[in-house]
Amino acid sequence: MAWLLLAFAIATEVLATSALKLSNGLSNWWSAAVVAGYGSSFVLLAQALKLQLEVGVAYAVWSGAGTAAIALIGAAFLGESLTLAKVAGIVLIIGGVVVLNLAGGTP
Repeated sequence: MAWLLLAFAIATEVLATSALKLSNGLSNWWSAAVVAGYGSSFVLLAQALKLQLEVGVAYAVWSGAGTAAIALIGAAFLGESLTLAKVAGIVLIIGGVVVLNLAGGTP
C-alpha cells in the first residue's frame, strides 16, 4: 500500500509541475492545479512514509521518478530539447534509485 501511495504522490507531483509551466508564472487558473497537485503530492508522500517506507528511499523514488518524467514530458509535449546528456542524466537518476532500493528500502 505504501508503494501505491508513493506512485500516486509521484503522479500528482508530475501533474502539478506540468501545470506550473502552463500557469504563466502562477498568473492564471492553472495555478489552482499547481497548488492542489503539490498539496496532494505531499500528503500522499507523508502517508507513504507513515506506512514504514524509509524517508531516503521514498524521497529518492519520488523526486527521481518525478524529475525523469518531467524531462520526458517536457521533450514530448512542451517543445523542450532531449539531448544525449539529458538522457544520460535520466539513466543515472533511475540507476541511483535502483541502488537505493537494492540497499534496503522496506523493513
